[in-house]
Amino acid sequence: MIDKNSGLIIPEHIGIIMDGNGRWAKKRGLPRPIGHKFGAQNFRKITRYISKTGVKILTLYAFSTENWKRPLEEVSALMSIFRQYLIDSLTDFREDDIKIVYIGDRSGFDPKLRELIDESEDNAKNRQGMLLNIAMNYGSRAELLRSVKMIAQDVRDNKLDPENITLNDIESHLYTAGLPDPDLIIRTGGEFRLSNFLLYQSAYTEFYSTETLWPDFDEKAFEKAIIEYNQRNRRFGGV
Repeated sequence: MIDKNSGLIIPEHIGIIMDGNGRWAKKRGLPRPIGHKFGAQNFRKITRYISKTGVKILTLYAFSTENWKRPLEEVSALMSIFRQYLIDSLTDFREDDIKIVYIGDRSGFDPKLRELIDESEDNAKNRQGMLLNIAMNYGSRAELLRSVKMIAQDVRDNKLDPENITLNDIESHLYTAGLPDPDLIIRTGGEFRLSNFLLYQSAYTEFYSTETLWPDFDEKAFEKAIIEYNQRNRRFGGV
């Protein structure tokens, strides 16, 4: 197991684009929603494992603002899985001491789902272990637009001089305000794009893509990503 005693640098903040559920199901002659069900099961397993490696923050891309364009049957299945997870989350990860926060535009969900989100976060707010950010109805461009609008409102209210706007003003209005930028973003499923995930925050993030589909992404696949991360030379624009 990779941990602080393994001699490897453990990223403080890791983001994962959980891709490939539909293709995983298709390869097995199953409906795409079945793939999401197995993906949700793997989400619990790999999150628990990562929490024991020394990672302090894990941000998982679960449902994007663009995912609403998918077939109604698939979206309905995803919302059903999300609803059940929120119910389970009242006890889920309690023994692991994992704190759960949801990032994204909650207004897109029905009122009962928003209530469950609030209850889930409140139930885990005093936990001291790894912070788990679950990105639901999240899109980085929408996040940046939201930040700009909030800054514009501060200017309108004479709380902020336009000449004094800084990067900190932008960052303080992001969903990840107060958190360090991700050190590593992992994408399963073999694609090489961020797909509107943490665009601002990932300016100097290392990117790792694996052909492994999300339901099959296990401890060994995660460890390969960490070993690859340790072979990178992070210069942050320097020499």
